[in-house]
Amino acid sequence: MQGKDWFIPESGKHELCKAAREWDLLRENYRFYRFLTEVEDVLNDVEEESDFLPHLRMLVRRLIVNSYWVKSRVLKPHSPTGTSVLLLYDELGFPLTVQTVTFAPGITSNIHNHGTWGIIAILQGQEKNTFWQPDPANPDRIQQVGSLDLFPGDLISFTSQTIHQVYSVGPEPTVTFNIYGETNSQNRREFDIVNHTSKNF
Repeated sequence: MQGKDWFIPESGKHELCKAAREWDLLRENYRFYRFLTEVEDVLNDVEEESDFLPHLRMLVRRLIVNSYWVKSRVLKPHSPTGTSVLLLYDELGFPLTVQTVTFAPGITSNIHNHGTWGIIAILQGQEKNTFWQPDPANPDRIQQVGSLDLFPGDLISFTSQTIHQVYSVGPEPTVTFNIYGETNSQNRREFDIVNHTSKNF
């Protein structure tokens, strides 16, 4: 069964998006370098996140459908943190972060935004995302506005100001493919819901 595509705007209220059919995405010899080039072309041609994210979701889904190599780039969770990150591409001046992330069962992230747009595809396991919305009068005071369970094949995209928290659900590690734009480090925040504060993350 094909996974679902979701979009999470700054409001934190998830929206189900129309996903390309997997059989329409099949390509012969679709390589990782081609994916990176196509992503770069989209970003060079389209400026608004709301306009380019649907194109990028399709490209991520195409990559996952066609590339065994990407799906096999998995690390075991690192002890004692319970997480591992494998950077898939790193080039000076290239404005994207592309990686796979592994969470051990039961691991919960902090509450954070990314300071840039992002797309995450679930390769293995199950993940619960909780979404938060800032108070317009005090952006550090946030309230939970929803949650979403994600399964293998599901894909989630968000804007630079979307606030979420990730929890690895189930008996096996959760493995995700992640791609992010160029991070604005001043805008990437971690939130403390007890003291209503935030700090750079």
